[in-house]
Amino acid sequence: MLRKRTASTKLFVLDTNVLMHDPSSLFRFEEHDIYLPMVTLEELDNNKKGMTEVARNARQASRNLEEIVGSNLTDLEKGCPLAINGNKHVSGKLFLQTEAVTTELPMLAGSKADNQILSVVLGLQKSQPSREVVLVSKDINIRIKARAIGVAAEDYFNDKVLEDTDLLYTGMKELSADFWEKHSKALESWQDAGRMFYRITGPLCKSFLVNEFVYYEHEKPFHAIVRSIEGNTAVLEVVKDYTQPKHSIWGITSRNREQNFALNLLMDPEVDFVTLLGQAGTGKTLLTLASALTQTLDKKIYSEIIMTRVTVPVGEDIGFLPGTEEEKMAPWMGALEDNLDVLNKSDEDAGEWGRAATQDLIRTRIKVKSLNFMRGRTFLHKFLIIDEAQNLTPKQMKTLITRAGPGTKVVCLGNIAQIDTPYLTEGSSGLTYVVDRFKGWTHNGHVTLVRGERSRLADFAAEIL
Repeated sequence: MLRKRTASTKLFVLDTNVLMHDPSSLFRFEEHDIYLPMVTLEELDNNKKGMTEVARNARQASRNLEEIVGSNLTDLEKGCPLAINGNKHVSGKLFLQTEAVTTELPMLAGSKADNQILSVVLGLQKSQPSREVVLVSKDINIRIKARAIGVAAEDYFNDKVLEDTDLLYTGMKELSADFWEKHSKALESWQDAGRMFYRITGPLCKSFLVNEFVYYEHEKPFHAIVRSIEGNTAVLEVVKDYTQPKHSIWGITSRNREQNFALNLLMDPEVDFVTLLGQAGTGKTLLTLASALTQTLDKKIYSEIIMTRVTVPVGEDIGFLPGTEEEKMAPWMGALEDNLDVLNKSDEDAGEWGRAATQDLIRTRIKVKSLNFMRGRTFLHKFLIIDEAQNLTPKQMKTLITRAGPGTKVVCLGNIAQIDTPYLTEGSSGLTYVVDRFKGWTHNGHVTLVRGERSRLADFAAEIL
């Protein structure tokens, strides 16, 4: 028998996919109570085998449950306190289903797991009319079915960094037409090692972030990066203009403002972590590879380039294809091949033999790795590129970024409108997570690329289709 608690504390019934998505979700409901139907425990048990992220999460959820329940066999009906280990702020209780529920669902087939969970929620609503009972699930279909039979249902939002990805940090800020009037009273400017700096004071400086780009597109265009902020004062550095052929990177010049900002970050040895967001065709991979090759082969800042991407459709493993790790990853690396073709053709003077030699040299310096074997590795003086990063969970993202040893630069590329991983949304993707968490750090930079630069056909298709 569930204890009666005040009407303000809700009773949340958890679907299995919530526990498998985030095993720590048990400690995220603060003063509210959690109820687990027996079928949820059954499904958790069915998914515990294997080396996948889901199986690991299922095992962790089971361990958390055992710690909460402990050896409490007599008073399970009164609930087990969730305030264990470092979760003392959680005042709710965990209830397990201890007796059969006989609520009939005439519209739905009774044996299916989702329908059994719905019958449990309906039974709880009847036995506790004074209390709000809510089903929490990451499965859209069960939420629709729940609403159809009059049951409150919600998605699990706790892991969402942002409700609305339109609010995501873009890495850029446009300056208004009256910017210089308000900020040029105590203006200082100086040059250092061929770079131009300005120290400005004014009300807008407080809202700047370190390594954020600012641009003024009025009478005299001005593009700069924020280098430091102290109260109402900020130091801005004028960005290098990579649209000029004389500043080209491996034969590539930037075609728009955002690409120019991206190249400034990619070529800055002080920036260890770069995130580039953008639709298909905005040049994320091409710019990154061009700057990686320049800094690895010409400037010798990094010893090699490591490229990895999430192989979602294969599932968790790279499969039983014959060959080495590199050969197994080859089908996923079409994007790399396409971009290398562009970069090879950019050297006009080399001739056929020269280009072939360059291609062989590039091949020896670019390593393609699978994400599955990243645990426990450390990369020293490497240029690590993580492509399709929107398909990573925040936890996988942490695993990858923490591989970076001294002298390594990590670049994450992705388009958060193209997420293929089940249960990940734009708000909870690992890419959104790192963009939000890293902003303002001295050695981080982020740019959202907006304009497609593939061809007039691709640009027109993107607009009208």
